Amino acid sequence: MYLTLKNLTKAFPSRGGVSEVTAVNNISLEIQRGELVTLLGPSGCGKTTTLRMIAGFEYPTSGTISLDGLEINDLPPNQRNMSMVFQSYAIFPHLNVFENIAYGLNVRKLSQADIKRRVERVLDLVHLPGYQNRAPNQLSGGQQQRIALARALVMEPKVLLMDEPLSNLDAKLREQMRKEIRRIQRELDITSVYVTHDQIEAMTLSDRIVVMNQGNLEQIGTPVEIYRFPKSRFVADFIGRVNFVSGMIQEQKNSHLKVDTLDKTLRLSNVRGDFQPGQQVTLIVRPEMVDIQKSGGFCHGIIRRAVYLGDVIEYEVEVAGQLITSTETDPSRMDLYPEGTEVTVNFAEDYIQVLPE
Repeated sequence: MYLTLKNLTKAFPSRGGVSEVTAVNNISLEIQRGELVTLLGPSGCGKTTTLRMIAGFEYPTSGTISLDGLEINDLPPNQRNMSMVFQSYAIFPHLNVFENIAYGLNVRKLSQADIKRRVERVLDLVHLPGYQNRAPNQLSGGQQQRIALARALVMEPKVLLMDEPLSNLDAKLREQMRKEIRRIQRELDITSVYVTHDQIEAMTLSDRIVVMNQGNLEQIGTPVEIYRFPKSRFVADFIGRVNFVSGMIQEQKNSHLKVDTLDKTLRLSNVRGDFQPGQQVTLIVRPEMVDIQKSGGFCHGIIRRAVYLGDVIEYEVEVAGQLITSTETDPSRMDLYPEGTEVTVNFAEDYIQVLPE
């Protein structure tokens, strides 16, 4: 593997120095050359601390970090051949665009001809040619973020590190910049580690997602694996929206299950894991797996809330005493079922996953 974290732990002294707070707890991760891996989790889960240890801004309490076969724990940041894009852009206000991008190259004492060539190339890469003489206060937020990205890329690093670089942008601009970052990363085939708490960012950008919680790795996988096959209740709840439905195993045959739930028996397929008859379980039911019809469904329910959101209609339907969220994306459905309407409910049984209670 190209970038390897092995049994990495970081503990900080607590206030008063009488104990320690473990920010990152014995995590191991292998990243391939050219891969974009996202560290995803809520605030305080250890993702930024992990990124800062990779960059060399924090030193591990224990464990090792290796890059291209070389252990780099003791190397200072400027000797790790990595570049970092910060949340705050960190653009020098007194330097123009060219000078900002060229700053690191000047520190390395490259020739002016080489600096000019490399700056012009990355400006083309971030779709800002001709902006060399602009002052930072003449740039929009999205343009400033592109300049920060260009300044990192111009160093031609082995690894590109990004710490929530889009959090200061509005929703529309974040969407555009996600596409740009992914385009540039693929075009350069540069190994990248990206930190975010935004699940849509992670799903859009990543080759693989590392879900973190309280300093621990909860799950590592592709966006499809993380969404479709969560290994814990935390992962299921953090990635997308979910209904947790209690059930009891009636029978299992290979990946097929019979589960008693909602006063009915569901026949599930494509389930991962081994279960025993009588075992209490939790069903992972995404809102898009719940289909509401006027009649002819699997079980009966009552509409308790209905909201029209333009591209989607969202319902809360009460089934056997439990509120279940459903989303309807059929563009031909223009009329909402009014609150209090009796309906029937079907489940996409091939896609529901099961966790031990």
